[in-house]
Amino acid sequence: VEAVHLIADGKAPRIPQPKEGATYEGIQKKENAEISWNQPAAALHNWIRGHDKVPGAWATIDGQVVTFYGSSLLDASVPAGQELVIKGASRPGLITKNGLVIFGNDGKMVLVRNLQFEDGKMIPASKYFSADETTALELTDEEKKMAEDIR
Repeated sequence: VEAVHLIADGKAPRIPQPKEGATYEGIQKKENAEISWNQPAAALHNWIRGHDKVPGAWATIDGQVVTFYGSSLLDASVPAGQELVIKGASRPGLITKNGLVIFGNDGKMVLVRNLQFEDGKMIPASKYFSADETTALELTDEEKKMAEDIR
């Protein structure tokens, strides 16, 4: 009761919390979430996973900031895939049917399932090289008639 009265009267002592021993990490910012490639695969995975969804761990690919989402450690032989040069990485990543495989400095692998571009567009990592391909929708004669009827 006494403490409540001290607060209500504006007379409660104010003791600043010491920084030593504090474990709180402030809000992460996008500029601090860039992936540092000189790490083992487990550290890369933890970095990506730790920044998933906000702010999102990112790297530069083809001059564009690309954010990585949905990582998992990959314990298998190196899969077949198309090489993808990632700025700062000592070894190119591989676009495979399951996603983007990246390599730690220990030679072990991490699989990244989704990539997001600067414009906000998110794609499965396995579709990186086919992301620019668009297919036109072609209607059958029956569908064209139905579209006209709807209009």
